[in-house]
Amino acid sequence: MQILYVLLAVLAFGILIFVHELGHFIAARACHVKIFEFSIGMGPKLVWYESKKTGITYSLRMFPIGGYVSMAGEDDESDDPNALPKKPAWQRLIITAAGALMNLLLGFLLVFCYVLYTPAGGTTIGELSAEYEEKVSGYAQEDRLQLGDEIVSVDGTAVHIASDLFFEISRKGIEPIDLEIVRNGKKMTVRDVDFKVYTEQGEEFAEPFFRVMEVRKTPSTVLKQTVFSSYNLIRMVFTTVFDLITGRYSLGVVSGPVGAASAMSEVAAVSLMSFLYLVAAVAINIGLFNLFPIPALDGFRILFILIEMIRRKPIPEKYERTINGIGITVLFGLMILICFKDILQIF
Repeated sequence: MQILYVLLAVLAFGILIFVHELGHFIAARACHVKIFEFSIGMGPKLVWYESKKTGITYSLRMFPIGGYVSMAGEDDESDDPNALPKKPAWQRLIITAAGALMNLLLGFLLVFCYVLYTPAGGTTIGELSAEYEEKVSGYAQEDRLQLGDEIVSVDGTAVHIASDLFFEISRKGIEPIDLEIVRNGKKMTVRDVDFKVYTEQGEEFAEPFFRVMEVRKTPSTVLKQTVFSSYNLIRMVFTTVFDLITGRYSLGVVSGPVGAASAMSEVAAVSLMSFLYLVAAVAINIGLFNLFPIPALDGFRILFILIEMIRRKPIPEKYERTINGIGITVLFGLMILICFKDILQIF
């Protein structure tokens, strides 16, 4: 049975890659760019088909770790009038950004489906652990949390839904933090709240000692949950990158395709809805990460196009290709290291 979950995870990852490359493909076709190949996966071709009408080759390759849309003039000189570099800057910007935007759109739609078919949690406390109740039994009312308290901010960061709340607590609650609440219509602050801290992959996280009340489903609450759940997934990407740069988290918490597929297969064995949410998270991660201005990623090309649009003159292609080539080498090296790390963690 486990192999079915692994295949489901690989299929989901393949769909995310397909959607990303489909965005580039549709935008390029709309702008009449000459396309040589639409490929899912890397390495040797497994199956392929060449369209007699357009001359485009559609291929599925051996390793499901990426994909590409090969366009005239993208990585070398081309005299074709429909080569990518010969198109206006605004068209190249749309083509380059379309893949990431498709991933973000897919992530949003998956989050919507998840919210629609699962209980929605708010930020109002519905249950407190017996351990916490015993610990604060002698505290004054204003110095402890109570049933019915609505938490509106965690250590100064506003929270709107359960995923917001628990993410902030897990990240900031490793030390005593202040929680702003609404109690009987009045705002107040419960200071120096302690949470239980646990370690995962060498990193510390805080665990909440309460459960929140379920929110009744209405069109407005479904929309609110979808928007803030999607926003929270986006914020998690930037927060994680910030924590990596500042040294709070090590590269050990970063996963590549192997780690993502492994996590998907494990979650798929537990719950289809949880699997759906994880796929949404990965879709948003792929979309945002590709927009970062890092050589070899779409964001790097977008940066060069924006600079061109501002200065009204393109940067010489040799510079972009040189930097991009170095970036591809570094990125692939990093991907190999992360893949080895993920494989070692699995076995």
